[in-house]
Amino acid sequence: MLLFVLKIALTVLVTVALVYPFLGYSKDSGVFHEVQTAGPVGAVAIALFFLVLVFLYCRDLHRSLSFVQPELRTASPRSVWLMLLLPYNFVEDFFIIWNVSVSLEREAQHNQVLQQFQTFGLVSGLGWCVAQIVSLVPHTIGFYAGLVAIPFWIVHWRFIRKVNCVLSQTAQANPSF
Repeated sequence: MLLFVLKIALTVLVTVALVYPFLGYSKDSGVFHEVQTAGPVGAVAIALFFLVLVFLYCRDLHRSLSFVQPELRTASPRSVWLMLLLPYNFVEDFFIIWNVSVSLEREAQHNQVLQQFQTFGLVSGLGWCVAQIVSLVPHTIGFYAGLVAIPFWIVHWRFIRKVNCVLSQTAQANPSF
């Protein structure tokens, strides 16, 4: 219960950071300024494109957790879909990344095909989570943090796809997997 209250409190802070630019304190600040410059149609197109990417990313994270033996998972595969729940996702993303990484690491202790990986995506995953939070800071800091978040996200997503490929091949070769 305490963890849930903490997540909600942090989500309130994130919401304030998201709403701050709309309060008139600074018309050219915040994460939405860059989207605003694209105009209404461009902003909608950017938002839809981003949501499609997040959906595909969640699908891959869901698949990763589904490959992990249930008793070794630190979270349900369904939990990754909380990433689509704005603005709660800004906080929950840290927990999702942690749970996927720890679950894969646990699976690696029992599944030799994962032992080829030295790390389980924690650094790149938490890297994009932190940069995403910093991107809420107005002006240049937030802009550059957003730019930093993207490569971290891509690196993490590529790692997850590699793991899924390896685990998928194992599952096909060994149907009892």
